[in-house]
Parts: sequence; C-alpha cells; structure tokens
Amino acid sequence: MPQAAWSDKRERQYEHIKDSAKKRGESTKRAEEIAARTVNKERAQHGEAKTANPKTLKDTPAPVRGGRRSHTGAQGRTREQLYEEARKKNVPGRSKMNKAELEKAVGG
Repeated sequence: MPQAAWSDKRERQYEHIKDSAKKRGESTKRAEEIAARTVNKERAQHGEAKTANPKTLKDTPAPVRGGRRSHTGAQGRTREQLYEEARKKNVPGRSKMNKAELEKAVGG
C-alpha cells in the first residue's frame, strides 16, 4: 500500500488505475504516479484527505466530468466517417459529395 491513510477501497482503486496505465504502455514508475495522483484527488474530493488544493476540491469528479465532456464537440463525424456510412447504405454519388451533403444523405 503506497499510503498508510488509504482505505482498502482506495488501495484497490490504486492497483486498478496502475494496471490500466501499464496496459496503455506507461512505465511502472509513471503508472504508479498516475494512480497515486488520481487516488489522492478522489480522496480530497470526498473529504478523506486532511489537506487539499482548493482547485482540486472545486473540480468536477471524474465520473461526472467524463459524461459531460464526451461527445460534446461541435465537429460531429468526420467526412471520412460519413462517407463510410454512405458507402454502407449504398448512397449514389457519395464520392463527389462534400461533408454537408454526406450528412444530409445519411441522415446525420
């Protein structure tokens, strides 16, 4: 256990995050750093830490933030993605269409 103040739940969380980071190709040292920082931030946000950076306390927790920030880009699908969908739907003339035309043709 890296920290004596961590609960069993936080220790399991640390190990899970560390393993995930290592699977993504991070070095062991970097994976441990990512995991420790993440667990400490979670502890601070849940009132388990004695001291914490005020910015950390005001930040939106990861489970909430991920849901809010994902898929919010105004860009939408790329032309290539739209083209592939049009190809699957056998839309005629798709190779000469621009992005806006492809969006209209595939209904998106």
